[in-house]
Amino acid sequence: MNATKSEVAGSPIEFDPFSQDFFDGAYDTYRRLRDEAPVYYSAKWDFWALTRYDDVAPGTKDHETFSSAKGATLDMVHSHDDAIPVPKVIISMDPPEHEKMRKLVSKVFTPRAIAALEDMVREKIYECLDGLDPSGFDIVADFSALFPNEVITTMLGVPKEDRNQIRLWLDLLLERHTGEIAVPKTGYEASMNTGLYYYDLVQQRRARREDDMISRLIDTEIERDGVVEKLTDVDITGFATMLGGAGAETVTKLVGNAMVAFADFPGQWHKLREDRSKIPAAVEELLRYEAPSQYQVRTATRDVTYYATTIPEGSAVLLVTGSATRDERMFENPDILDIDRERRMGFNLAFGYGIHSCLGAALARMESRIALDALLDLIPEYEVDRDGLQRVAMSNVCGWSNVPVRKV
Repeated sequence: MNATKSEVAGSPIEFDPFSQDFFDGAYDTYRRLRDEAPVYYSAKWDFWALTRYDDVAPGTKDHETFSSAKGATLDMVHSHDDAIPVPKVIISMDPPEHEKMRKLVSKVFTPRAIAALEDMVREKIYECLDGLDPSGFDIVADFSALFPNEVITTMLGVPKEDRNQIRLWLDLLLERHTGEIAVPKTGYEASMNTGLYYYDLVQQRRARREDDMISRLIDTEIERDGVVEKLTDVDITGFATMLGGAGAETVTKLVGNAMVAFADFPGQWHKLREDRSKIPAAVEELLRYEAPSQYQVRTATRDVTYYATTIPEGSAVLLVTGSATRDERMFENPDILDIDRERRMGFNLAFGYGIHSCLGAALARMESRIALDALLDLIPEYEVDRDGLQRVAMSNVCGWSNVPVRKV
């Protein structure tokens, strides 16, 4: 059968990634989808969604069935008139093109290269903390929105005076209006400005190398069948734009989400305070509990059937990791934050799975670990001002724009 609408007695289920329900954290909707419509079709936006762990995890890994080649957002997959034209980047590639690009860019993300960044990361985090008054500040606006952008733009080689502008453009690029799939005009302009900025920076580095990632990407090469391959200026521009976004937003939202979650489950914060060796495990649990990236968009390369429902070839498919990691079929008491939760093979889908696993995952984990350790010192006991909490309205990003806290 081909489903056209998912309903239960009394009320229809609606999953809309451009709705206030999604922006507010759609965990109740996810639960209904897993139970009542594990393969769901949205007539409004013409996409299918998989929400159970045992479907999402293999689907995320199966690039032959679920292709990335048409793009990473719904407006791109549907070739929407207002879709932002961007250079082809690694998250929108399938093998063999993906394999070639990953080999090139992964040379700047080796374990040794990431480990060498720890002093710089720590410096950026504590620079942001130094000016904060623990009696009252905003975890996101005053802290976690700032240091990840400083880290990633420093790595890329963006001059200090331009880094905040990159952050502001990124916020505009990701922002969505409730009920609209199209990128707002301000987001389109921000995307163009970001791309032009990084393209100009690539030209500057071609003329004069510096100790930064763009310079290393310019010089990176691999030999295949006797042919030396390098990245083009457009390749590097696209990669810098993608990395600047992913590298900043993931940690920004993870830290903000963490401090709200720990306020909801204060015993878990106390456990960290008593034993900081638990911080890496806490980061993994936080990623499971409320992943900053909630879904991945793919295109079905063939008809594929789940639960007697067929997703037609060519369809847009959302692999909803934010639901999969709350699936009670996989995790006991999934709506409870538990930093001592037993780890299961491959459970963390927050940084992707398979060929599209995130190149910067180790860096994001490092930043989050150092930030939580620093906050344990600054506000060992704290309260969240619930009236001041404000969610973001962004494409595929779940989290807070404002998390006001005070030390108690």
